[in-house]
Amino acid sequence: MAPRFNFIGIVVADMADSLSFYRRVGLDIPAEADQEPHVEVALPGGVRLGFDTEDVIRSIDRTWTRPSGGHQIALAFACDDSAEVDSTYAALVAVGAVGHTEPWDAFWGQRYSVLLDPDGNHVELYAALEGDGTET
Repeated sequence: MAPRFNFIGIVVADMADSLSFYRRVGLDIPAEADQEPHVEVALPGGVRLGFDTEDVIRSIDRTWTRPSGGHQIALAFACDDSAEVDSTYAALVAVGAVGHTEPWDAFWGQRYSVLLDPDGNHVELYAALEGDGTET
């Protein structure tokens, strides 16, 4: 059997802050997870999204250092329509998230925006522009 893609891992500086952000994006993460050094969330399709504190990563890899020079990953979240892209972006910015690219009608047929999570990773929100037939 060949290896199967199953897990995306994010290293976080502050677990509670990061989980709070991802709850606002729409992930179902229990409140008690804020105190854990490692948290996993099951996503549709069987993939898991994991969060590890920097201390956990250093315990696995003693040579690990926080990357510099920009985001390390990008996570994209499909929205039902353009209005949901706009409202989700606005709601996150209203509670202190950093907006990186305000929602706009991209030339590839999507309403598209980018926020930064608490660790500087890109979090993209998108939806097919109504009536153009583009798949999300």
